[in-house]
Amino acid sequence: MTASGKIVSGVRTFVADVTNGFLEITHNSFALIGLAVAFVAITLTARPDLRQAGEEQLMGWLQARQVAAVGMPVEPEASERATASNPKDLPKEQAAVAFWLSKKYKVAAEPLSALVAEAYEIGGRTKLDPTLILAIMAIESNFNPFAQSAVGAQGLMQVMTTVHTEKYQNFGGHFAAFDPVSNLRVGVKVLQECIARAGSIEGGLRYYVGAANLADDGGYTAKVMAEHARLKQVASGRSVPLNAPTMLSTQAPAAPAQATPATSRNTPSAAENDNKVALLTTGL
Repeated sequence: MTASGKIVSGVRTFVADVTNGFLEITHNSFALIGLAVAFVAITLTARPDLRQAGEEQLMGWLQARQVAAVGMPVEPEASERATASNPKDLPKEQAAVAFWLSKKYKVAAEPLSALVAEAYEIGGRTKLDPTLILAIMAIESNFNPFAQSAVGAQGLMQVMTTVHTEKYQNFGGHFAAFDPVSNLRVGVKVLQECIARAGSIEGGLRYYVGAANLADDGGYTAKVMAEHARLKQVASGRSVPLNAPTMLSTQAPAAPAQATPATSRNTPSAAENDNKVALLTTGL
């Protein structure tokens, strides 16, 4: 063999040795990586506390990267927390009510749609007209979920949260008074109890506002019933002006004979507050 042939043969042998060595190292490296992954997986399975800590650290790092990239926290679940829905997805009757209330009270139709749907759903369960429930919300708060009266009535249906704290326990506590759906559900429960106590819707409204023992409830019952009548017309498909008058009497009905002392939420003296508390706790 010539000298040049020996050189070529030596180079080939060298390249082959290097290639085989590289392949062996790579194979062994993959094997080591596989063993490491298997070890980590077994460890995390046996130690859920370590897995949770690792997940939290990873999520924290990812969120920090997102904040750095966009300048604010990224919360894809935020839309799921929003109390809103597309009014066009509602049945025709409910959509008509939602759009009419939206125009009258200058509130976005999307959150109103969620409230209208909830009112119809809970009204079906409780045998209360959903337009009555919506009328009470309209008169009580103008659909402001953060409204609060001088005597502490809170939220959409102006529930006396300090009196009905126990009713909010199923919703996580008294702060749920400012969650629109929770406030609606608790308000309907209070309304049911008031109607059952009075024996009529009108009498129940007088209990609800805290005027069961007064000759005049300040026009509250008449206002609610008038808005209730307008909403029933809207729900039936009629075109109703936003401030259309009704044929309802403006004189509130007389207090039921079995009414016990109570006062209006609109006059927040200390004595009246005491009577209000007595009204909504005794016998309910």
